Amino acid sequence: MFLPGESSPGSEQSAEAIVAAWGSEGPNGEEGETDVSLEGEGPQMSRQLELPLWSRGEAPRAERSEEEPTAASETGRSGASGLMERAVGTANLRAALKRVRKNKGSPGLDGVTVEELPGYLREHWPQLREQLLSGTYRPHPVKRVQIPKPGGGVRQLLIPTVLDRFIQQALLQVLQPRLDPDFSEHSYGFRPGKSAHGAVHQAQRYVQAGRRWVVDVDLEKFFDRVNHDVLMGRLAKRIEDGRVLGLIRRYLEAGMFASGVVVERHEGTPQGGPLSPLLANVLLDEVDKELERRHHAFVRYADDCNVYVRSRRAGERVMELLRELFSRLRLRVNEGKSRVAPAMGRKLLGYSLWVAPGGEIKRRVAKEAIRIFKGQVRQITKRTGGRSIRQVVEELRGYLVGWREYFQWADTPGVFADLDQWIRHRLRALHLQQWKRGRTVYRELRARGVSQGVAGIVAAHTRRWWKNAAMYLHLALPNRYFDELGLPRLAA
Repeated sequence: MFLPGESSPGSEQSAEAIVAAWGSEGPNGEEGETDVSLEGEGPQMSRQLELPLWSRGEAPRAERSEEEPTAASETGRSGASGLMERAVGTANLRAALKRVRKNKGSPGLDGVTVEELPGYLREHWPQLREQLLSGTYRPHPVKRVQIPKPGGGVRQLLIPTVLDRFIQQALLQVLQPRLDPDFSEHSYGFRPGKSAHGAVHQAQRYVQAGRRWVVDVDLEKFFDRVNHDVLMGRLAKRIEDGRVLGLIRRYLEAGMFASGVVVERHEGTPQGGPLSPLLANVLLDEVDKELERRHHAFVRYADDCNVYVRSRRAGERVMELLRELFSRLRLRVNEGKSRVAPAMGRKLLGYSLWVAPGGEIKRRVAKEAIRIFKGQVRQITKRTGGRSIRQVVEELRGYLVGWREYFQWADTPGVFADLDQWIRHRLRALHLQQWKRGRTVYRELRARGVSQGVAGIVAAHTRRWWKNAAMYLHLALPNRYFDELGLPRLAA
């Protein structure tokens, strides 16, 4: 079934079909509803629609390629699959723009943000649509952003322009339902109905069943080293539309802006575009299927793969198998991070496992995840920020709520209680530092009902913020004070 004014796959719609109005924010930053009119061969119509916001500047006009469509493009256009027609269909574009708006994200190389995308599409969508349908659209170069890793080094993100993120999202929405059903049930990353929590729960069941050794494999710079030819070969077995294949290839090869110049790319997939996770699952599905064929117990989340076995010897054999399977895909195992080890000593997606009384296997927050958490809290609560306590608590709230949501399945409530106490300790120390002088400290404590003797002791050691915060300051700044400020508690 198709929307009025929308062509069915395999037929051509008028190049004049455009989105005429786009989403806007109403009062108080709320999303407003907008009318979208579509002009085409069918009747004109208006629909209520939410569409994305991004930022300033005018998106550059997409240049029409001088090249003639390839044979593959012509075949794809007249073929039965019509994937590209579905990708540029009205309902699919509406959903793609809504998703882009929800994801937000920073602008790409051209500096264009979500707010400016609607105006650009309103003017240029007919040309863009025709280029997509003819197989001549050329993606823009990606912007490289390097993110420090908690354990050292940097993670490279390649951020497409907002226009290309929108087009990739539209492609993803027609490709995911087509490709996902064939993926392994042991693949949990970036799939409908799958999650990191599901992967951790499955690993827990494997260990409870007696598989106490794990083959923990990490791939070396996976997203930077995906071989384009290998990936496209796997995609060609699943996708008939030559225009879609050609566009994906051009996204893989889109130039990268680094050190003031645009550099050609011959490997890797942008870890910042909507298509990237799906392409990773396509490439690694071959490994999943081979592990399934051999009846191994495993979970995979993106490029993290854990296989659970009953002995070290069995684990060493599986490790050799995985090295061979990944080498066929021209990928390398990171030997420094990969191990055959007892399952209790390894982390998976921020969690680790432990043995409770009675032999029950339970989940807890991994030590490294706690270390990263404390580092982030220290950054937010640093004593040189020049912010009020309320501002600090507001920033903390955004981080703590998300962290608590993800780690709520840990079976260690005492850890959360200790972290709550540590966070309040830091905030009390921050209070002392902001009061600075002993006279101010004394006055503030007395105003909060602290006795003269205690206030005098604290005021006499104003530079010993951490020690004082652990001694008497809880009398003036009790737990309920931070509750009233809106500080979330990690412990239930």
